Amino acid sequence: YYKFSVEEELFQEELRTEGRVTGCGGYGTLFPFVYLGLLGAVMRFVLDVEGSEILLQAAGAWILAGQVNLYYRINQKFISKGEEAPLHAWWALLPPPFDLIVGLRQVHFLARHSAEVRGEEWEDDRVAEEL
Repeated sequence: YYKFSVEEELFQEELRTEGRVTGCGGYGTLFPFVYLGLLGAVMRFVLDVEGSEILLQAAGAWILAGQVNLYYRINQKFISKGEEAPLHAWWALLPPPFDLIVGLRQVHFLARHSAEVRGEEWEDDRVAEEL
């Protein structure tokens, strides 16, 4: 659910403030991933169709490419304010459990950005911001 929410929030903000988008939104990110994954799994494991693994690989490539783009887009929010980019886009390619840690940092920094946009006071989080 967080992936959908983060992608959709950034999509709507970009559309509202810039009139253009650099991502696919929540639906555009998750629906291709889910449909490719389900179709690939059914074709491979239920129907035993040769070569259907390509659909599973495409689903994985789609979600990873979307995650790299998401980190880039969050970084741009900070760079545009003259701040240092908090994430490295290649971190999206790290294996579990590191990808989870980076994902949590990504949510943290997007929340920080959103709080600043809304004019809310932000309390620093030493773990997310310094470690």
